[in-house]
This record gives sequence, structure tokens and C-alpha cells, in this order.
Amino acid sequence: MSVQLRKIDEQVMVITGATSGIGLTTARMAAEQGAKLVLAARNAEALDQLASELRRKGTQVATVTADVGKQEDVARIGSTAMERFGRIDTWVNNAGISIFGRNEDVPLEDMQRLFQTNYWGVVHGSLEAVKHMKTRGGGAIINLGSELSERAVPLQGLYSASKHAVKAFTDALRMELEKEGAPMAVTLIKPAAIDTMFAVHAKNYMEKEPALPPPIYAPEVVAKSILYAAQNQKRDVFVGGASKAISANAFAMPRVLDKVMNAAMFKQQQSDQPSSPNRRDALYEPDPRNELRQRQGMDDKHHVAESSAYTAVSLRANKFMPALIGAGALFAAWKLTRRSSLRSGLRSGLRSAF
Repeated sequence: MSVQLRKIDEQVMVITGATSGIGLTTARMAAEQGAKLVLAARNAEALDQLASELRRKGTQVATVTADVGKQEDVARIGSTAMERFGRIDTWVNNAGISIFGRNEDVPLEDMQRLFQTNYWGVVHGSLEAVKHMKTRGGGAIINLGSELSERAVPLQGLYSASKHAVKAFTDALRMELEKEGAPMAVTLIKPAAIDTMFAVHAKNYMEKEPALPPPIYAPEVVAKSILYAAQNQKRDVFVGGASKAISANAFAMPRVLDKVMNAAMFKQQQSDQPSSPNRRDALYEPDPRNELRQRQGMDDKHHVAESSAYTAVSLRANKFMPALIGAGALFAAWKLTRRSSLRSGLRSGLRSAF
């Protein structure tokens, strides 16, 4: 079923986790393109600062201080959007957090808290979006998964598990909405490692500070993918060729990938800097020191890719497909014609010979 989605400058867009990283980048980019925004995060002061910044540039913004792990908070996001703008066109479930450390070293309480944000936050947001969108012309739900939705890694087992769960929920919700003919697009965005405050915000149970394994991409690459999916129905989007490669290798040779990750990922996810015993994180409460920052900033050892050719092509694959099919048909026709001509020539030659 084809779903008609509005252009960004005609949309009311909800973004959770809006005061940092991918959410912040997406909010600013959507504002530049003329969207009306409903921004949600746990830090009220950071939300107010962001709203003031965007309003000075002419954007209509509503803010909701909310913890997406709480269903009642997410309900307030939906009601605020409806009261302020009368509809929701795109809902982006972006809020998320990670924990670095061996599974056996992470307290059960922390595991549950991570799932409350990463998984239940997506469930709460998706169902709230469905409630408001389904009978009001439809729209897009965009859930932030990860390359780890397809493949788990050591030292981020809980994060990997939550993103696997997000993928399963998103796929099931998409099928259920399609079955009933609801005019809604449901997209799962699967970024590779992204230069955000991800590692800084994460809870850490390793001796060294967390680090992102290369290759690392800019948050703008993810934001562009989100805004594309808000306007064009897409099932999945791998952000960064590395994300697609992880998925393909996980399917084709999982045991080999186990060996490769055991050899590389324990080192690549730890920096040279010792972890401080007084280290702060954002698992339970936002860290005001690291709000309103799109990027952590990488050192000279870690290059940040500002674009992804793979993602750019894959986003527009539907537009290229008719041309590719047409070209393939022409090529097949040419081959058949050429083969027919060769056969005719061969027959003529044989007749002449006899």
C-alpha cells in the first residue's frame, strides 16, 4: 500500500531525545526546512534554550519535558502536539542510551532502565502516534534502531538486545498497520557508529572510557535519512555502508563475524583514557554539561565521514528502479534479437553450404 506523505515544510513533526546528537541535528535540520516541531527530552532548560534558538529563526515549536520510558509522559507529548497544531505528520522515536560493559558486570536495575528508554520508549511513542495519526490522514513513524538491530556486539550486549527488540516491534507494527490498510509508513533507521554524545552519555562498566569503533559517520547523515523517510515511504534505512555490511555479514557468516569481533571489538570500544570513578552518565538523569551538543568530536585517529554514498543511493533506489528495470528489459531484448539474428545467419550459412 502506497502512503502519501507531506513535504517537510507542511509537516508537524514530533522528535524525542531532541536536545542532543541525532535528535538535536534532526530538529535543527527540520526547522531549516520549515517543519512545525514538537520536541521532547528530559531536560527542561535545554528544551527551552533550543526552542528559543529555533523560534528566533521563525520556527513554530512546542516542547514537552518527558521521559519516554513513562507512558503518561509520552501521552503528554501526543496531547501537546494535538492541542498546539491539531495533527501529527511524523513521529520520530529517537531517545536512547547505552551501557558499556560485560553482561555479567551490569546490574539488573541498569539493564531494566536501558530497556525502559530504548525499547519501551519506542513502544510508547509508536502507539501514541498510531492513536493520533491513523484516523487523521496517516503519517510516518520513524524508529531509531541501529546496525546492532541486526548483529550484537560484545560490551554493548544490552544496547544490542534493545535494538533487536526495537526492530522486531517495528516490523510487527508495520505489518499490522498494512493488513488493516492504515495510511501509515513505518520506517526503521539503522545507523552505524555516529559522532554524537553517545559514548559520553553511556553508563560505563569498563576500566577505560567508551569509544566508538570505526567507521564513524556524522549525525547529519542520519538526520537527512530521517527527513527523507518522513516524506518518502521506506521500510528500512541503513545509515552508512558499514551498517549494511554488518547486516550482510551477520546473515552470511555469523560465526566468522564472532571471531572478528572477539579479535577487534573489545579494543575498539575502549579508549586510552581511564574511566573516572566519579564519571557521570545520562542513564537515569540527563547530564546538563553535555546537552545541546550534536557531536562529541573525534580525535585525529578517528575520521568522521560527512556523507555516505551507499545511503544516498539506497534512499533513492525506488526512483532508480524503473530506469534500471527498463534498461534491463532493453538489454534482454537486444540479447534476444542478437541471438535470433545469429541463428538466422547460421541457418542461411548452412543452407548456402549445402
